[in-house]
Amino acid sequence: MSITNIRPYKGILPSLGSDIYIDNSAILVGDISLADDVSIWPLVAARGDVNTITIGSRTNIQDGSVLHVTRKSPSNPQGNPLVIGDDVTVGHKCMLHGCQLGNRILVGMGAIIMDGVVVEDDVFIGAGSLVPPNKTLVSGYLYVGNPVKQVRPLKESEANFLKQSAINYVELKNDYLSE
Repeated sequence: MSITNIRPYKGILPSLGSDIYIDNSAILVGDISLADDVSIWPLVAARGDVNTITIGSRTNIQDGSVLHVTRKSPSNPQGNPLVIGDDVTVGHKCMLHGCQLGNRILVGMGAIIMDGVVVEDDVFIGAGSLVPPNKTLVSGYLYVGNPVKQVRPLKESEANFLKQSAINYVELKNDYLSE
C-alpha cells in the first residue's frame, strides 16, 4: 500500500481492517470500509465518493474490477451504497455499482451488477453475466447470461467452493503480505 492509492474525499479516508492487502496499483477513495482479511488486487478502482462502500471479511476483489455507488437524490433518498458481504470472490474485471451482495458469493470474471440489485447468500454468478437494475438473485442458485437468468440450484461441490475460494484468496493475500 502506498499513501497515494488510499485517498480521502471530502475529508473521509477509507477505513481499513486488519491483515488486509491492497495492491499499490489499486485506488480506494472516500467512504470505504474494509473488514479483516480483505484483499484488493491490481488495478481495482473503488470510489466511495457519493455514497458508501462496505466490504466484508475475507472478501477478495480481483484485478481490474470497478466498484462505485449511486448518489442520494429526491427520487432515491438513500441512493445505492455498495455492500459486499463476507467470503465473497469478485472475479477479474467485474463492475459492481450500487448493489448489495450477501455472503459466500462468487462473481465470475467480467460480470456487471447494477444499481439496486440484491444478491442473497450462496450464489454463483457466471462470467460475463449482466445483472440488470433492481433484480434479486435468490440464495442457492447459479445465474448466467445477459441479462442474467437463474439456471439451476448449486451443486454441493459448487456451494462448498464459494467458501473455499475466499479461503484460497486469504492464503494468497497472506503470501503477498509476507514478501
